[in-house]
Amino acid sequence: MHSPGVAIFLPMALAIVMLGLGMTLTVRDFRRVWEVPRAAIVALVLQTLVLPAICFGLILIFDLAPPLAVGMMLLAASPGGTVANLFSHLAGGSVALNVTLTAVNSVLGVITLPIWVNLSMAYFMGDEANIGLQPAKTLQVFMIVLIPAAVGMWVLQRFPGFAERARRPLRVASTIILALVIAGALAGNHQILLDHFVSIGSASLLLSTISLALGYWIPKLARIDHPQAIASAFEIGIHNATIAITVASLLDDPDIAVPPAVYGVLMYIPAGAFCYALMRRKQRMEMPRKGGAPRASL
Repeated sequence: MHSPGVAIFLPMALAIVMLGLGMTLTVRDFRRVWEVPRAAIVALVLQTLVLPAICFGLILIFDLAPPLAVGMMLLAASPGGTVANLFSHLAGGSVALNVTLTAVNSVLGVITLPIWVNLSMAYFMGDEANIGLQPAKTLQVFMIVLIPAAVGMWVLQRFPGFAERARRPLRVASTIILALVIAGALAGNHQILLDHFVSIGSASLLLSTISLALGYWIPKLARIDHPQAIASAFEIGIHNATIAITVASLLDDPDIAVPPAVYGVLMYIPAGAFCYALMRRKQRMEMPRKGGAPRASL
């Protein structure tokens, strides 16, 4: 994970992913937080406070080795991924809220991510930990996130036709890049993956499943509408493994990258199942009643 090739490839990969995301963003997406404050606040509190606490509990349950524990906490503190937008769209969620939350979370991550990573390194690794994740290093990663996203927003505003044509190729490129990043992280740390696959895999699946459930039901209990609850579920339940692995590459222990890499593969199982269930529900609600009018969609 610390080879010169990785040091060059990971930032480039992340920049391409965020460029594609930027081409879906406008300034209005940031303003929308004030238009739907309850949905945004509930999702952001779940993302930044509740989810890391749940992840901490899972780490204790599965008794993960210190570097793997830090990797799980790093993952839980990472912002949502672009894949969340796609799942939300398929399931009938408010993609606008997804885009808004991804944008805001990416900015907040400059502050929240190093706090959670450094606290977890101090707790789990103790004397084994070195300096930890310095704010300058975190800012460096998020400049790789924020600058390409800003460029993408500028391209969308100035050249909307080009941005529209470029979205699909960039989405495909982002998917391929994510697969390569995950494959590289797993290949570089294959022995610890083999030794701890059951515990890491179980913790990753549970984190994803619990995140999706909380992201959906807490907004529903807060009387947030159904499309926004769906958006919240996928934004909280799907994390940006590329960012997590990139940040892990700045730390001194390559094993920290293993949980985000495993999660990047396994998250599609609960996310896909949840998306399928919501799509089926949507189809049932839209089917015309026998001898009556179509059901109203919630």
